[in-house]
Amino acid sequence: MAKTKSFSCTACGNVTTKWAGRCEACGEWNTISEDAGISKGPSKGSIGAKRGSQIILSDLSAQETPPPRTQCGIAELDRVLGGGLVPASALLVGGDPGIGKSTLLLQAAAEFARAGLKTFYISGEEASAQVRMRAMRLGLSDAPVKLAAETNLRDILTTLDAEKPDLVIIDSIQTMWADTVESAPGSVSQVRAAAHELTSFAKRKGFSVILVGHVTKDGQIAGPRVVEHMVDTVLYFEGERGHQFRILRAVKNRFGPADEIGVFEMTGGGLSEVKNPSALFLSERGEPTPGSVVFAGIEGTRPVLVEFQALIAPSPHSQPRRTVVGWDGSRLAMILAVLEARCGIPFTGLDVYLNVAGGLKISEPAADLAVAAALLSAREDVSLPKDTVVYGEISLSGALRPVSQAENRLKEAQKLGFSKAIAPVGGKQLDVEGMELMQMSELLAFVGEVFGAG
Repeated sequence: MAKTKSFSCTACGNVTTKWAGRCEACGEWNTISEDAGISKGPSKGSIGAKRGSQIILSDLSAQETPPPRTQCGIAELDRVLGGGLVPASALLVGGDPGIGKSTLLLQAAAEFARAGLKTFYISGEEASAQVRMRAMRLGLSDAPVKLAAETNLRDILTTLDAEKPDLVIIDSIQTMWADTVESAPGSVSQVRAAAHELTSFAKRKGFSVILVGHVTKDGQIAGPRVVEHMVDTVLYFEGERGHQFRILRAVKNRFGPADEIGVFEMTGGGLSEVKNPSALFLSERGEPTPGSVVFAGIEGTRPVLVEFQALIAPSPHSQPRRTVVGWDGSRLAMILAVLEARCGIPFTGLDVYLNVAGGLKISEPAADLAVAAALLSAREDVSLPKDTVVYGEISLSGALRPVSQAENRLKEAQKLGFSKAIAPVGGKQLDVEGMELMQMSELLAFVGEVFGAG
């Protein structure tokens, strides 16, 4: 029986059984290439012919000491990693071009090297002189980091085997080239093979490896998703070019909490950590205006206050626009439908614009009530009091559902000078000193009480 060929897209990693000029998943042209297997595998009957080694089994109650961690001193990075870098771990860092991945990792490499780790920085995209120029601009020229510019995977592994480092940074995995795979650098086969070789080699030799990954136009790390399964931690470096804030978000972490964030500010001297992101996100907020609402959110284990901004305008088109920045567009459509069906407030013929100030991306459902408040505030041209925060999840029936960590949200708001909160009924009794809590069970009651509409 003939072996089935496999083809994959170099842009999004979609796998098909036949070649095509255009990828059906992402729509890119001339990105389909045939996959070459990493190895042929064992021949038929070879496993039964030769016995393997017996594996060691242990009980679930077995006690093991937690892995030692090395902190680099950049508190926001250590927080996202779960308390520091774990030996023999593999990390994948993705982000848009020019967002600051190389800057962050060069700063991290310098701090880890100063903390006592033998650190190598291997660049496949820039010459060594270019990396040195960046290090000079960041004031890191005196850091004991070993630097190399190389893309040949065989030469890199040979060097690492001889030098025995503690930490290796590969910038980027898409530029690595394995001579055992018959495809171009950056292809799905090359990325998969290079990531597999580097992570397995790092775990065998006991050093940590950080891989930099390019992202597609959809914001996903380019290449096969199996690369994200190989590594222990996946970090996304987010931000908007027009904003100075950068968010480092953990979407997977075997050694710490997922969805934890670290907040940085891009300056002329590199990335500086932000100790209190809530105060920074709200620093430019002036007097209350229609459409502006402060949301008390939770990102990982950290409470964060951000401002939702909404604008409602008559639409000159037959299909009104729904533009969203920093939030889920499909969830906005759901909130609009609930407001119309359960509260009798139509948005037909109106353009709706929604923005999260500061460039932060919010994904938790607890922002539903804040979004609804911003939409109603903009539509009715009524401002909420400046000292008020809002949070709560909205169901399709129009009911308001309680959310987790309500006490932490209120304490963070109280620290920043807010004295009132609008929240759903339910959960444990909340009593935060200095906070006046207005709790409601239905969206219709919220609309009537706060805006006098409905």
